[in-house]
Amino acid sequence: MKGAIAGITAGLGAINIPDKVGLDDTPVTKTGKTKILTVAWYVIGGLVTAAVFNRLKKLNVMKTFRSMLWLFSIAFIMAILSCKTGSVNLFKAASPHEQYQKKLINVGLDKTAMGSAWLNAAVMSTQKALNINIPYRENGYFAADKVPATAYKFNATKGQKLNMKLNKTPSGGALIYMDVWYSKDQTQKLIASADTLNNPIVFDIDQTGTYLIRLQPELLQNVAYELEITTGPSLAFPIKSKNTNSIKSYWGDGRDNDARKHEGVDIFGNFRTPVLAISEGKVTRVNENNLGGKVVWMRPKDKDYTLYYAHLDEQIAIEGQEVKIGDTLGLMGNTGNARTTPTHLHFGIYTFNGAVNPLPFIDPVTKIPAAVTASGTKLNKTLRTTSAVKMFSSPQSKATVLATLNAGTIVEANAATGNYYKAELPDGSTGFIQSNKLVQVTEPIKKLKINLLQQKVYDKPDSLAAIKTTLNEGQTVSLLGTFGNYQLIGSAGTETGWIIK
Repeated sequence: MKGAIAGITAGLGAINIPDKVGLDDTPVTKTGKTKILTVAWYVIGGLVTAAVFNRLKKLNVMKTFRSMLWLFSIAFIMAILSCKTGSVNLFKAASPHEQYQKKLINVGLDKTAMGSAWLNAAVMSTQKALNINIPYRENGYFAADKVPATAYKFNATKGQKLNMKLNKTPSGGALIYMDVWYSKDQTQKLIASADTLNNPIVFDIDQTGTYLIRLQPELLQNVAYELEITTGPSLAFPIKSKNTNSIKSYWGDGRDNDARKHEGVDIFGNFRTPVLAISEGKVTRVNENNLGGKVVWMRPKDKDYTLYYAHLDEQIAIEGQEVKIGDTLGLMGNTGNARTTPTHLHFGIYTFNGAVNPLPFIDPVTKIPAAVTASGTKLNKTLRTTSAVKMFSSPQSKATVLATLNAGTIVEANAATGNYYKAELPDGSTGFIQSNKLVQVTEPIKKLKINLLQQKVYDKPDSLAAIKTTLNEGQTVSLLGTFGNYQLIGSAGTETGWIIK
């Protein structure tokens, strides 16, 4: 036992448990709980080893099994270490993005400017994610000479099924890593990641709130893409006719002179219309009550809520019955407090915290995202504004205005959605600008004569940026656009760059 404890102590001393981990096991504060769990695993391993050791000793078979015992101990420690990638994660497989990140670090590329920029872009893109509404569609382009990543925030409601499709051109070219998080209180929980074949991400929304999606390509690859995000119901419809017109009363409608609120939806149909199981699961209760009349309760498989079918004329399912989608649970009627109303099904969903709106779970209407009308020929091109324009936080005119840009301001379009471009300014800030407010920089605005203070041509609109060349006083150049206190210039035989105004 002493030997086992000593082994545990030595092992803990030799292992450097990282203090921080982030979205992709990159630096962010790690909680003490994670460290405690890590230490607990090593202690458990040591105790198990000690127990086996003592048992074998009592059985007098130490010589025979001593080698086996050592192999077991070594195997346990190696198994623990093999699960450790940045943060200690014993059961969760690394996402494709995390695997690629680890490869960059293993070959030392994280120490290079390009590798460091890629790792930084992964984090920074999520911190300045723009807002979008679902359904959403965009066409975008990642250029090989840049280190891009893009991220968006959107809201989703419990009961919806989220579908994310990513098509790239060339289809067999560079990988684009797509990851989705649930975001709450400045923390993110990874929900899903696209595989290396970029198959669609499809999952049920189990928590109403804000979600975050990030796209990031491999290094040094040109790749165009089409992204589409839609939502639909996570459950089937309770009757065969999938017609929203059959829903006549909704969640929150007043009842009993507004003394109470409607905790469900009412689906109307013909008398004794079959009422169906809308997921695989188990019938948990079949009974009667004053409000619902004849009712059936059903629990979907692997879910934390219960379905409630009320006002049935006849209950067909029996308590404890395992059902599949489409199985008949009962026949529509008007029992309970619906005796004086037309035949209908009251359908509700209950969680541990009470009733929730069932419509997102069963709404058969799937909205299609608007077509992209902004031209794809302007993507990854240098553009400028045609007049004073607003840059928005999301692709709609009622969104928050992030900036008001003067005429001639230089921007670059990275993606197109509807009639908007997702534009990036020279300082790296991003937002959405209406596509008809931008033109490609093909002709100069006017000619300029360089004065004594304008001789230095910078790589970026920043006096601390690298100097690309030095111009002669009095030299004539073409003005292509502006940003802040700088002007983008270019002419035959002169490198394009930035000079002060």
